[in-house]
Amino acid sequence: MSIFSSNKLKGKRIAIVATDGFEQVELTEPQKYLKGEGAEVDVISLKAGSIKGWDETDWGDKVDVDKVIGDVHVSQYDALVLPGGQINPDKLRLEPKVVSFVRDFVQSGKVVAAICHGPWTLIEADQVRGKHMTSWPSLKTDLRNAGAQWQDSEVVVDGNLITSRKPEDLDAFNKKIEEKLLAGSAS
Repeated sequence: MSIFSSNKLKGKRIAIVATDGFEQVELTEPQKYLKGEGAEVDVISLKAGSIKGWDETDWGDKVDVDKVIGDVHVSQYDALVLPGGQINPDKLRLEPKVVSFVRDFVQSGKVVAAICHGPWTLIEADQVRGKHMTSWPSLKTDLRNAGAQWQDSEVVVDGNLITSRKPEDLDAFNKKIEEKLLAGSAS
């Protein structure tokens, strides 16, 4: 832990569900931020080993996978983070175990945070109807067609759902995740 870290989120467990093609900073920045605040963070994927990020216009770095989707349960975590990138959520929404995990997470009332194209998996899990949300602009019609009310904002919170548009929104996104987790522990 660095001198800039805290233990505000000590005892909290965060699941980041991703696969090859995740937008690099949309996984690594929340992971770093939440760990820096004392949370335990697991990268959960479709396969063991590592997954490869997408860094703006080309393949990025690999990230180690901590758990495989079939081996985890919602009860093990306090929050779920869904990074974007076009490839990652498009692959994830085709995986029944991922869709079921995401649906169960939203329905549990625990914090669910999705950025950029991450809401595609929430759409597939049928968990956006009636919700105020944001996303990468190209998902606006997808979200509206699935029953969400889309808005162009840095971060949007509706109940236990937190959504953001793009990498430039990561500071607000990360702080909102922390805020919601701290609010939940106070009740």
